[in-house]
Amino acid sequence: MFDSWTTIAAGALFGAGGGLLLVGSGQTPGISGIVKGALSRKHGDLAWRVVFLLGLLLGGRLAWTLAPQAFVLHAPVALPWVLVSGLCIGVGARLANGCTSGHGVCGIGRWSPRSLVATATFTVSGAIAHLAWTAFGGAS
Repeated sequence: MFDSWTTIAAGALFGAGGGLLLVGSGQTPGISGIVKGALSRKHGDLAWRVVFLLGLLLGGRLAWTLAPQAFVLHAPVALPWVLVSGLCIGVGARLANGCTSGHGVCGIGRWSPRSLVATATFTVSGAIAHLAWTAFGGAS
């Protein structure tokens, strides 16, 4: 269910969270980079990453509790499609040296030219994929 106020609140929380982490610690909250750093276990760099990731999980749980209807799947998705799309996103994030949250929220906020290009590219690619999906009978 689309609710513009919920969407505005979510965007404001994304921006506030990104800004708070950047101002408070100098770290950019790109999820792929945070996970990569947590898995590499650099000395002295693990604690903030683990706490940030726990915050994501707790925030998701809180959202589930407050608005469970936002998590209802309207159509089942075949697991092979989920696997292929996850691989595409993972490889794309690796090639772009960051993910949508890192480039879209933080990189654009810092006026990074690379992030502007990356964000434009994945936005246009997503729009094309959606148009192709709906053109061939998929749900919109």
